[in-house]
Amino acid sequence: SIFAIPILPTRFFFVHLLQIMIHYKQRILKNGLTVLVNRDHASKLAAVNLLYKVGARNESEDRTGFAHLFEHLMFRGTHNVPEFDVPVQMACGENNAFTNNDYTNFYITLPKENLSTALWLESDRMANLNISEEACATEKQVVIEEFKQRYLNQPYGDEQPLLRGLAYTTHPYRWSTIGLTPDHIASATTEDVRAFYRLHYRPSRAILAISADLDEELMLDMAEEYFGDIEDNNLAIPAIAEEPVQREPRRLEVEREVPATDITIAFHMGDRLSRDFFLGDLSSDLLAGGESSRLVNRLVKEQGLFSSVNAYITGSLDKGLFIIKGRLMPSTSEAEAEAKLWGELNDLKEGNITDYEMEKVKNKFEANMLMGEINIMNKALNLCFYAMTGDTDLVNREAEIYRSLTRDEVKAFAERCFTPNNSSTLIYRAK
Repeated sequence: SIFAIPILPTRFFFVHLLQIMIHYKQRILKNGLTVLVNRDHASKLAAVNLLYKVGARNESEDRTGFAHLFEHLMFRGTHNVPEFDVPVQMACGENNAFTNNDYTNFYITLPKENLSTALWLESDRMANLNISEEACATEKQVVIEEFKQRYLNQPYGDEQPLLRGLAYTTHPYRWSTIGLTPDHIASATTEDVRAFYRLHYRPSRAILAISADLDEELMLDMAEEYFGDIEDNNLAIPAIAEEPVQREPRRLEVEREVPATDITIAFHMGDRLSRDFFLGDLSSDLLAGGESSRLVNRLVKEQGLFSSVNAYITGSLDKGLFIIKGRLMPSTSEAEAEAKLWGELNDLKEGNITDYEMEKVKNKFEANMLMGEINIMNKALNLCFYAMTGDTDLVNREAEIYRSLTRDEVKAFAERCFTPNNSSTLIYRAK
């Protein structure tokens, strides 16, 4: 959760928050590009979000880290624009990007009068990226150094990769966005990189969203003008291996030069469109949704067993993970700490959830959603994301879904999810 608002402790009550609906129009161009537009009367800016349906899940096991590499390469310039950032800045705009396991996202905000500049730039690098030997060599080295700094030379840096490799055996979620090893990027040829670009950076693999105080048909026509002539190569996308059901507990213990021991337990759960996704998200907030949450109050403040605790879901498109973890105090034994984490999970399985707790986390979700939808860039990003899931209208239904979740459903989710046979436990031990 990004935002947190205070919950009044004196008296229990709930008032529905006014949800801002994201009204939009959609058009699919002849080349396969999905375009969504939203008229935002409250902003003088235009937000352009371009999502490519390529993340670490679309990489092969012997060529990981390519999606992240392309996040860098896309700013190296095209045959028409040597430096991407310069015209953005000249148009009084800002831009950035991010990559995760499911997709790569690029966004620009700028005055609405300069919307055409953003559309021209994004269409240009979709079709004309300059993948030269020099550009590849430079960005490959940047990514390799980032891998070393963030994962190899950073305390706890390899913790998440180890957990992914323990929890997944088949699905490409078993590696992080940065990749399995820097050797994959180091050994990649320029032709390998160009082949990845041809396969994924094309209209039918992209979703464009525009949010601005402009006529919706005008924005759709502008998208058609700048992107409509880009040809799509219709290349087939390799299928993604499905993760088999976990049938027995998994456990990994490692020792590292870190100041304190971490214990992390991961459980497989439903995909992004399943009801279990929402139940898992709500359950994680019941356990660790702020400084007044169960884990913090009981295990940190009252019992002093952990210096920090957390529970969260990975939010993956495909079946993801529910993760609970804690960093031990020096006086806490690993056996006691692990038992306490399971104790909190078992408490949910027994249905020990008050009405106040349920309303508290639902209020928090609706408040976060309300505040997020005020931002024009969030609107464009959300339209792209939900279109990628195949259910764009979900962007306006999620609050209703959360509101409908019941205590009995949370109990049933905990009973089927938090089982030893569905668990992967990582003991990340301080030497």
